[in-house]
Amino acid sequence: MTQTTSARDRHWTWVFLAWLIALVATLGAIFLGEVVGVLPCVLCWYQRIAMFPLVIILALGLLPFDYRSVRYALPLAAAGWAIALYHCLLYWGVVPKDLVPCGAGASCTDVKAELYGFISVPLLSLTAFSLIIVLLLIVKRGSRSE
Repeated sequence: MTQTTSARDRHWTWVFLAWLIALVATLGAIFLGEVVGVLPCVLCWYQRIAMFPLVIILALGLLPFDYRSVRYALPLAAAGWAIALYHCLLYWGVVPKDLVPCGAGASCTDVKAELYGFISVPLLSLTAFSLIIVLLLIVKRGSRSE
């Protein structure tokens, strides 16, 4: 096995892991909305808009492996991360409730579902986007050095 093939295999693995995280996050969001009945707020919808296409973009980049999928996925993941961070700051009370974009419907600051009493849905989203960004940046850096 050549050095290039080995690096390509490692990059494929990182993109696969990013895809797996996006898939689990997407299925979790659908489960919360459709099975549990938790209505998503406006910020949750924006995060879904950023997360759902990542499943398709990263899957298409895996078979056959294409470095360009990272270029397309990173801006979506970064936008989703920024929205998730803002949502977490609203949820924790760091950002005043006057700046909440939610109007009618579900509130962006209500406690809808928490794991272990402190892990909120916005925090799960922020974690998922953070992990995806880190994995994609590893691939992006590695592809430059080849």
